[in-house]
Amino acid sequence: MSLLDEAGNVRQGEELDAQVIQAYFKQLLPKLEGEVVIRQFPGGASNLTYEVSLDSQAFILRRPPFGKIAKSAHDMLREARIIKALKPVYPYVPNIIAMCDDHSVIGCDFYVMEKLNGIIPRQNMPKELTLDTSQTRDLCLSVVDKMIDLHQVNIAGTELETLGKGEGYVERQISGWSDRYVKSKTDDAADFEQVMGWLNSNMPLDSGQCLIHNDFRFDNVVLNVDNPLEVTGILDWEMATVGDPLMDLGNTLAYWVEAGDEAQFQMLRRQPTHLPGMLTRKQVVAYYLEKTGRELDSFVFYEVYGLFRLAVIIQQIYYRYYHGQTKDKRFAGFVYAAKYLESRCLALIKGK
Repeated sequence: MSLLDEAGNVRQGEELDAQVIQAYFKQLLPKLEGEVVIRQFPGGASNLTYEVSLDSQAFILRRPPFGKIAKSAHDMLREARIIKALKPVYPYVPNIIAMCDDHSVIGCDFYVMEKLNGIIPRQNMPKELTLDTSQTRDLCLSVVDKMIDLHQVNIAGTELETLGKGEGYVERQISGWSDRYVKSKTDDAADFEQVMGWLNSNMPLDSGQCLIHNDFRFDNVVLNVDNPLEVTGILDWEMATVGDPLMDLGNTLAYWVEAGDEAQFQMLRRQPTHLPGMLTRKQVVAYYLEKTGRELDSFVFYEVYGLFRLAVIIQQIYYRYYHGQTKDKRFAGFVYAAKYLESRCLALIKGK
C-alpha cells in the first residue's frame, strides 16, 4: 500500500457534475485528453477538497461546503489569492492554476491548484510508516519550524500586507468569535458566558503582527514520501491573515491532543500528536518562545482562546446540522464536543 495521501469516494450529497467539470477542465487545459475522474479527500467539515484526474494528471479543486453558509465565510477566491501571493516568499504552498467566480459552473466560487503528492499525517500515521521516538520528535520539530518560518515571512510591500487591519487583533478576535458563538447557539448548546467574559477581561495587547495560518495542524501538512521528516507543503489557507502569532499558536494547540489527555479530548484527536516523541503542548510553547526570542509569563489566555475558537467552529457546523442545512451524520454529536471544550476552558481558567 502506498504511503501517499489518497482521495476516496465522493461523499453522498457532495457530488460534482462530472460533465460540467469535464467541460471546464477541457477549456482550462485544452491539451489534456480523456475523461475526468473525480474523487474526494477525507475531512471536509469546512471547505471541500476534490481530486480531479484527467489524462494521468491530478489536480485539486476546492469549493465551499454545500448548504447555507455565512456571507463572509468560505471565501474561496481569497484563499487562492493568498496562496498565489505566498508562493514567492514561502515555498511550501501549491501553485494556483485557476480561480473561478462564475457560479454557472458549479454554483459557487472555486479554485484549482496543483496536487502536492506526499504523506499527510491525519488522525493516525500510515501503518506503513514506522518512525521511532527520536524520528517522531524530529518530525514534530520540523512541523513547528514551518509555523515559525511563516511568522518570520517579510510581507512588507506584498499583497499579503493588505490582509491586516492593524493593531487590536486580539480584541477583534475575542469580540468576533464571541459574536459568532452567540449567533450559532442552539437550544441544546453550551453556555460559554463565563469563558467569553474571562477572555474579554483578560485580553493582552497584541504581541506582534505577522502572517498567520490560523489552522496550522498536522493534517494540513504534506511530508516527503522519500523522507517523511521533511515538510514539503502546507495546505488550507482559508483563514490565513495578518495577526498575532501567539494567537495562531493558541489555535494550533487546541488540536494538540497528548497521550495523557482525558478520554473526551482523545475523541477529538485528528492528528498524531499522541505518539511517543511528540512534544507536549507546554514543550511546543517553550520551543516556540526560544526559537523566536519571545518572553511570556503565561500562555493560558492563548490556550483558552484556541479552545473557545475551536468550539465556535464546531458549534457553527452543528448549527447547520441542527437546522437541517446539512444531513451529514458526522455532525450530529458536535454539540457535545463543544460542551466538553467549555469545561476544558473553565478548568484552564481555574488553574486546574
